Amino acid sequence: MQIEITGHHVDVTEALRDHINTKFGKLTRHFDKVINVHVTLTVEKKVQKAEATLHMSGNDVHAAVESEDMYGSIDQLIDKLDRQIVKHKEKLTEHR
Repeated sequence: MQIEITGHHVDVTEALRDHINTKFGKLTRHFDKVINVHVTLTVEKKVQKAEATLHMSGNDVHAAVESEDMYGSIDQLIDKLDRQIVKHKEKLTEHR
């Protein structure tokens, strides 16, 4: 899984990169066919926004979260993506 991180009005520090890499590494426990991930971190006044697009086999998943803390935004983003990945996996494995 390739992770591409970009920052809009924010410097992407090494600590943010490590945090994102460890959190996105946990997503592979549910679905290991994630091809690449594009993460965009944005700061507008006091709003810290994190959004990500996952390119998987069969579908693309997108989520965005706004918060006052960048690390909190990333954590909430991972939770949203995790739920969407589980839902996608259930659709793939469900045979009627």
